[in-house]
Amino acid sequence: MAQCLTYCHRLSYNTASNITSLSQTPGNRIIYLFTKKVGKVPKSACGMCAVRSKVFTKLSKMKKHVSRAYGGSMSAKCVSENIKCTFLKSRKSL
Repeated sequence: MAQCLTYCHRLSYNTASNITSLSQTPGNRIIYLFTKKVGKVPKSACGMCAVRSKVFTKLSKMKKHVSRAYGGSMSAKCVSENIKCTFLKSRKSL
């Protein structure tokens, strides 16, 4: 027979802050685990961690920024286009 599950928090609606997943305990009970909200990465910085701001402050320096030209203020595609453009301009002037 299936086990009846109820929310252990007060909020009973399906909102973004009330996302759950099922988990089985060692005592063979099925319970709800409340998952954290997923963070969003800045659009320009591919290579950064997608975490919420509270977790972001605890990350190491290498995971907070992108180690490439312009430091992540430009996307990887824009940086490569910029490098190609300057290379072609220098070849043209010779």
